[in-house]
Amino acid sequence: MQTIQLGNSQLKASAVALGIMRMVRLDSKAAANVLETVHDQGVNYIDSADIYGNGESERIFGQALKQSSLKRDDFYIQSKGGIVLDPQRSSGDLVFGKRYDFSKQHLLTTVDKILERMQIDYLDTFLLHRPDPLMDLGEVAAAFDELQTAGKVRHFGVSNFNPMQVSMLQDAVSQKLMINQLQFGVMHTGPIQFGMHTNMQDDASLNRDGEVIEYSRRQHMTIQTWSPYQYGMFAGTFIDNPKFPKLNAELQKLADKYQVTKNAIATAWILRHPARMQVILGSMNPQHLTESIAGAGVTLTRQEWYDVYFAAGNDLP
Repeated sequence: MQTIQLGNSQLKASAVALGIMRMVRLDSKAAANVLETVHDQGVNYIDSADIYGNGESERIFGQALKQSSLKRDDFYIQSKGGIVLDPQRSSGDLVFGKRYDFSKQHLLTTVDKILERMQIDYLDTFLLHRPDPLMDLGEVAAAFDELQTAGKVRHFGVSNFNPMQVSMLQDAVSQKLMINQLQFGVMHTGPIQFGMHTNMQDDASLNRDGEVIEYSRRQHMTIQTWSPYQYGMFAGTFIDNPKFPKLNAELQKLADKYQVTKNAIATAWILRHPARMQVILGSMNPQHLTESIAGAGVTLTRQEWYDVYFAAGNDLP
């Protein structure tokens, strides 16, 4: 298993993490098996959020960890907060918010409930889930200080923030923001595509993310990539999807060469980027997880990386 350095710290983490959004689908015994499977493959990082399964994903995780052969310290545990769930539009692992809330009291209460559900004493990292336009920087800073002083959270970061939002928040808080969690993968290449199309007037040249990858590299923030096998926003997977025959043919060619699966090649494609990103896997199928994790052992050549990029429908100017 490759390892990455988290932010500008000396902390080392597996290049692949387990996201537990879909753990709500499992009972605690099956969830314990998932935890033991990924740990055996070298994964030591858990990603969650308070809204996953309306909290049930974290509750099942806590039960599963107790039932498994693993200990709290076997995993670096991360969760996110700041989205207030809309129960009328949410069901199972498909959840939607009715507002964002970065008030001090909401953040403090959120972390307390996360720790209670997961049956742990602290989070290694807590992320603000999505930017709140009503964010009061002083309240967030006070919440972070109180959570850190109480020993409930050791490190902090954000999710889906653009560079100016990160910079504004970083100016207000005393803790170094270590992580930005973003959608990125073979079929979500906007953050790198626009850079290749600099000084052009086509759609690919549109800068929708504010140079978030370049900013993160300069600030030594770790980018965690969610939905690595999805196209669109939860539109579905591109793996074995007849809508993407050229891409799947290229992935299969490389899978045959490296004796892995197409999911593994899609994982390796992300990890080939010099930003040293961390890939978050969301499957709850032990076999699929094992196959995808294998990508951390594959290093694509430069041309292979570009060939996958082209097969996804991208070009070079």
